[in-house]
Amino acid sequence: MAGTAVVVGGGIGGLASAVALAEAGWGTTVLERAGELGEVGAGVALTPNAVAALGGLGFDDDAVAGLGPRTWATGTWDWHGRPILRLPGDPGLRAATALRGVHRARLHGALLDRARALGVEVVTDARVTTVAGGAPDGERAVVHHTDGAETAQARDADLVVGADGVRSAVRAALFPARRPVYSGYSSWRAVVPGLSAGPGLLQYWGPHAEFGTMPVSGGATYWYGYVRMPEGTRLDDELGAADDRFRGWAEEVRRVISATPSEAVVRHDVLHLPGGLPRYARGRVVMVGDAAHATLPTMGQGAATALEDGVCVGRIVAAGVAAGQPLGAALAAYDAARRPRCRALARASVSSGRFGSHLGPRWQGLRNAVMRRVPSSAVTRGARAVMGWTPPALP
Repeated sequence: MAGTAVVVGGGIGGLASAVALAEAGWGTTVLERAGELGEVGAGVALTPNAVAALGGLGFDDDAVAGLGPRTWATGTWDWHGRPILRLPGDPGLRAATALRGVHRARLHGALLDRARALGVEVVTDARVTTVAGGAPDGERAVVHHTDGAETAQARDADLVVGADGVRSAVRAALFPARRPVYSGYSSWRAVVPGLSAGPGLLQYWGPHAEFGTMPVSGGATYWYGYVRMPEGTRLDDELGAADDRFRGWAEEVRRVISATPSEAVVRHDVLHLPGGLPRYARGRVVMVGDAAHATLPTMGQGAATALEDGVCVGRIVAAGVAAGQPLGAALAAYDAARRPRCRALARASVSSGRFGSHLGPRWQGLRNAVMRRVPSSAVTRGARAVMGWTPPALP
C-alpha cells in the first residue's frame, strides 16, 4: 500500500528521494525554503556509485551521458606540480575511478524535471519551523512551516524525509543534541566557461590546502580551493584572496585562477557532523544526505551518498511499505543499510584529510614519499570499496 510523503529540502538528496518515492507510487510534496530552486555555480564528480544511483532513479545511459563529459581521476600532485600519486590508465583502475564531470545546476535540473514529470509537488518559500515525528504504527508525522507570506502552515504525512542539508531544521527538531561543527576549512568554488583544463580530475595537495580542477558540461572547467581559514572570515575580493592563497602553486593552478572571472567565485565554510546521527529514522521521519551524515569533502562523496540515500528511501522504505512491510521495519532496514556505510565514509574522509589537505608543512615530504610507493592495485581496491555500491533490489 502506497502512502503520502513530505520531503523537506529541494536539493540533490531531497529531489532524489522525491523521485524514488514517486516511482514507488507515493504522493510526494517537496518543501524548499528558498524562493527559487537551484544550485550554486559548482561542479560535482559523479563517481560510479553516483551513476548507479541515477540508474536506480530511472536515468538511462543516454540521460546520464547528457549530464556531463566522461572523465577520470588522474592522481594527485604536490603544490609545485610534481606527481605524488599518478594513476595509470589500466582498464581496472580506469573503470574504478571513472567519473562524469557535471555542473551541479545541471544535475539538480535533471532531478527536478524527473520529479515533476512523476507528479511531485514542489513548494518554495516554505521555511520549516518544527517537525512532529509521529509513530510508525500510530499518529502521522506533521511538518510545521511558514509560507512566502510568513503564514503558519502544517502538513501531515505517512512519511517525512529530512533532506534539508547540514543546517537541517528537521534534525534540529528531532536530534537537537547533534549539531554541525566547523571543520577549520573553507572552500572556494567556480565554474569557468570556455576554459580547457586537464583531461581529468586533477588534485594538488599543499600545506593545509588542496586545489582541484575537472572538466564539466558545456566545455567549462570546475575548480575548487579548499584551505584552512578562521570560521566566518569575510573577504571583500574572493578571487583576489584565492589568487593570493595559491600564489607560488603549480603553473596549471595559476592558469586556472587567472582565467576565472570574479563573479564566478563562491566560497562557503565547510561544516560537518562528526559521528553523524545515532540513527537515520525517528518516528515516521527518515534522514538523508548532509542532514544525516555531513562529512568532510575529502572523499568527494557528498552528492553520491545523497543520491544513494534517495534511492534507498524509495526501494527500501516506500517500496517495502507498498509491498506490505510495516513502516517501522522498513525504516529500520533503511537505517541498517545506510548508517554503517555512511559512518565508514565519514571516518575515511577524516583520515584522508589528516593525511592529505589538512597536513601541515612539516610532513609534506614524508607523506609524498609514502604516497609514491602505493601500488595501483591498492588504489583500485580502495576505489571499488567506496564506489562499487549498487542500488538494493526492489522487494
